[in-house]
Order: sequence, then structure tokens, then C-alpha cells
Amino acid sequence: MGNLSFKLKKFLQNKNTVTIIGTILIIAILYLGYNWRIQQATNPVTVPVANQTIQPRTKITEDMIDYVEVLPSMINRDTIRDIKYIVGKWSNYNTLIPQGSLFYNSTVVSSEELPDSAFVSIPDGYVAFNLPVSNTTTYGNSIFPNNYIDIYVKVLNEDGKPSVGKLIENVKILAVKDKNGRHVFENTEEDRTPAMIIFAVPEEIHLLLRKATYLSNIREIAAEIIPVPTTESYSAEPGTVSIANTALKNFIELNSGSFSEDDQPPIYNPGDEQ
Repeated sequence: MGNLSFKLKKFLQNKNTVTIIGTILIIAILYLGYNWRIQQATNPVTVPVANQTIQPRTKITEDMIDYVEVLPSMINRDTIRDIKYIVGKWSNYNTLIPQGSLFYNSTVVSSEELPDSAFVSIPDGYVAFNLPVSNTTTYGNSIFPNNYIDIYVKVLNEDGKPSVGKLIENVKILAVKDKNGRHVFENTEEDRTPAMIIFAVPEEIHLLLRKATYLSNIREIAAEIIPVPTTESYSAEPGTVSIANTALKNFIELNSGSFSEDDQPPIYNPGDEQ
């Protein structure tokens, strides 16, 4: 027994032997590690997928989900692998989830996180304005979000004849909604009729548009706001929103008024009517 121990000790003290054993161990470790990596990359993983096309702003239910096996290489840190993080959530406002698609953290949100894209897109210093429209005034539902329009105004002159002029130019559309407040173009399976377009303009122009809107109720003026599509959407550098017709602006201002910070608003007293 002692002789065997001596021979083993002498064997291990041989430099060539140690080199050979070390080389074999390294090769074995590399081989096992490589095989482990291959198995990790090729063993299928079960993940939830959409079994139907899920429109934007749609609440996701369990019957919309199936399971498939995919390669791990198809999964990243944004991929949702557990349906408890999907069921009861909503598809994002700007996301259509195709049938067969995986679910991602960026495309599935809670109801509290679901914004209205129209108001998220308002630039700093601008004010939202909603203009009533129809299929006719949107040119057969041909005005889309991110399109640009010019705004014309029709008024009656002193002789009762209509006059038309371009009041504002380079207005970017933020949203087109139907009478129920739903985005017209976010759902590809429903035929929604436009009822309003939403855009944003600087405060001075916003007040001017409000005045023009209220002048529509005055029979002698009967102002009408008319959206007109332009080709500005296809320009490399779209122009900024601006007033296009000073004379028309002055006409609207002349037939309306504004409160300044120093003005005292009129006080309504019911007794004045007697």
C-alpha cells in the first residue's frame, strides 16, 4: 500500500503528467460548458403569444392567449413569459399586437398607464383645440394624425356675401376621434366616423380660433372654420404654425373681445333683468 502511494506521488510530481492532466481537465470543462451553452440556446422555452390580432387600447383576456415553444434566442428582457403580467392589462395606445406575436413590457400596460396619445403629443407652450368635423370636411376621412392642415374661415361681409380666407397655416393633427371619443384610425376592424380633429396651437392662435368658433353663432357673421389638408406632412422641415391672414385676424378680433389680467369681469345680477 505504501509502495502504491509512493508511485502515485512520484507520478503526480512529474511535470509532464501534471500538464497532461491539467490539459484534460481544461478540455473537459470547456466541453461541458459548451454543451451546457448549446443546450441553453436550443432547448425550447414555453411562452404566451396572442392567438388573435389585439387592437390598440384593448383589455387583454385569457382567451386571447395561447402558448408556443420558441428558442431562447427569440426572448429578451422585455419579453413577458408569465400570463399573470398580461391578463387584465391593456395593449398600449400605439400598439397593434399581431396574431402569433409575443407579449412585451412596452406593448402591455395597466389602465392607469394608458395615456391619450393626443394630449401626450402636445408641445410645450401649446394649447389643445378640438374642431368638429365630418366625413365631408375630412375629405372622406382622409385627414390622419400627423398630417398638416391649413385652417380657413368663411364669414359673411356687410352685404351678406360669403368671404373666405386662410387664417392659420401649418397646423399638425394630433388625433382624429369619433363621437364617442375613440381614435378613428387605431382600430383596423371597425369603421369609425370622424367627429372631431384635435390639434395644438400657441395660446394667441388658440384664443383666435375660440373667437371664430363663437362668431359662428352670430347670424350676421356666421363664421365657419374649414380644415384644408396640405402637403406639409411630406416636407423635410415642416413650417411652424402661424397666422396667415392679418386682415381676417383683425376682422375676428374686431367682432369679439378678450379679458386681460387687469380687466374686471362683469358681474351678473338677476335683479338687473327686472
